[in-house]
Amino acid sequence: MRKALVAGNWKMNGRIAKNDELVTTVLAGLAEQALTERVDVMVFPPSIYVGQVESLVRGSNVSVGAQNLCEYKDGAYTGELSAGMLVDSGCTAVLVGHSERRALFGDDDARVAAKVKAALDAGLTPVLCLGESLEERDAEKTLAVVTEQFETAVDALDVSEIARIVLAYEPVWAIGTGRTATPEQAQEVHAHLRGLLASRSRELANKVRVLYGGSVNADNAAALFGQPDIDGGLIGGASLKAKDFLTICHAAGVGRDG
Repeated sequence: MRKALVAGNWKMNGRIAKNDELVTTVLAGLAEQALTERVDVMVFPPSIYVGQVESLVRGSNVSVGAQNLCEYKDGAYTGELSAGMLVDSGCTAVLVGHSERRALFGDDDARVAAKVKAALDAGLTPVLCLGESLEERDAEKTLAVVTEQFETAVDALDVSEIARIVLAYEPVWAIGTGRTATPEQAQEVHAHLRGLLASRSRELANKVRVLYGGSVNADNAAALFGQPDIDGGLIGGASLKAKDFLTICHAAGVGRDG
């Protein structure tokens, strides 16, 4: 059984005092409910706050990741952060290919693939985000889109490298809109991704975790996580609310138990 994973993507939100309060409250709630025995928890703050958050979670079972990285190791790339820098700062994971990076900042499939490789080479866990737009879903292209995104990202990797990736299906039309794929819609895509993994190795299909990310909240988490191929969530806005985030973590744990 794959252990559930809940990852909080703070996006461009946070201030030092608020970060302290949020993380401290979440850590207390996780400990009180013994949630990290059943659920792995990651938080992805803005890079400028990674050091602060890492110091707050140090010694706990919560890990810290970055929201983006540069595909190059070092050099004249003003404003960029390399995988090695993220490791130096205490990160163990990094988001790659988030829909906002793809749509707003030019991260095409080829660049996403380069970033996945850079993360793996540095020992980071890439959380590879895949998903379709509303137009693509309406045109019934969802499975074709996520297949192309997945295959391009892993084409140059061997099985041992793919095994270190976490996948996150995030329908673009359900991010920050309040709209959410139904559990059945999400499960269909997750099962398809599991099949793509199985086509390379049955071990991959059994091992690699596939998260759902698309307006997951305290009310819909349990139904989503109850699906057989949904191993947790990539949480946006709800990860900024300690009570809601803890409820989602609990739902992920229950989903694994059931």
